[in-house]
Amino acid sequence: MDYRLASPGDAEQLFALNAEFNGPEETDLPLIRAALEDNTGEVVVVADDDGVLAGFLCVQLKKSFCYLDCQPEVTEVYVRENYRRQGVASGMMAFAEKHCREHYPLHRMDLLTGRKNLGAQAFYAACGYQGDGHVHMRKSIQQEENHGTF
Repeated sequence: MDYRLASPGDAEQLFALNAEFNGPEETDLPLIRAALEDNTGEVVVVADDDGVLAGFLCVQLKKSFCYLDCQPEVTEVYVRENYRRQGVASGMMAFAEKHCREHYPLHRMDLLTGRKNLGAQAFYAACGYQGDGHVHMRKSIQQEENHGTF
């Protein structure tokens, strides 16, 4: 298994993987391709099994004037079912942590997972992550019919 940063050539496979993970209506192929060509706010790691993507991991690179360091946050981890329990997620996590440590000023990495996703929580704990007492909150914002992209 090869762990590496995603490239625009991975867009079609990432589109299929994301449809398995988040559903087909969450994004589209042109948006994924464009993000992989020019997205300085995100690191996308893939697990490449001889040209077949076994999974992906996304790290949002949060940077505020309030802090010296970047605050990378793991927001998505997905491994195709037939590759699970083979160390793929651990390999992607190790690659992402090493890449962020080498390329951005940081002293920690954060992550977000579902409160009821106990399997993911156990995996993250095994990787050394622990709860920090913060509460994640969300508010739905209705978009106008003609909304733009970022």
